[in-house]
Amino acid sequence: MSSSTQSTISTKNTRAATSQWIRGVVFTALFGALFIAGSYLKVSIGFTPVPITLQSLTIMLAGGLLGAVYGFWSIFIVILLTATGLPLMGEGSGLSKIFGATGGFIWMFPFAAFLIGFVTDKLFTERKRLSLPKVILLFVSIFGFGSLLLYVTGIPWLAHFSATLDLQGAIEKGMVPFLTGDLIKAIVATLIIASIRPVLPLIRPQKKSQ
Repeated sequence: MSSSTQSTISTKNTRAATSQWIRGVVFTALFGALFIAGSYLKVSIGFTPVPITLQSLTIMLAGGLLGAVYGFWSIFIVILLTATGLPLMGEGSGLSKIFGATGGFIWMFPFAAFLIGFVTDKLFTERKRLSLPKVILLFVSIFGFGSLLLYVTGIPWLAHFSATLDLQGAIEKGMVPFLTGDLIKAIVATLIIASIRPVLPLIRPQKKSQ
């Protein structure tokens, strides 16, 4: 292969990688905005300080559609900006929001997106529709990481933060009422990701074939 041909291929690869990186940044900003919107669309149910929101759905979609890295950053950046004082996650901002009653859930959000993205990156190694067993695995990972994992830190912190709730009370008020909604969100996210991910523009450079 001549040096001019190699140079042309290298230039094309660089342009493709740059284009994919730009798409990644754009999609990261887009899903960050969706996460913010989902934070404001909430319903308070009175008997618990944990509101019903669309945050978990946007986390599921961010990880599933953007992949591990961009999914993580789309959520983490919003949380970081909220910690600095910007009112991006509904009522309240600053460290009092991040370390408030729902802080245990908030800390886990970006890691949930990362883990969902990690699994979907493995499932969608080829740009084609998933088989039924893989769709089921996708759903399990979305529900497991996008819902159940959040309670691992969310419930103990809620019990610690609250003056009236012990661990059992935190489970009854901060977890049980939300599981049905989480299940529905996971089903919706699975259907969306399984349909869109195969045709979504690449946002990461692919590994070069040897």
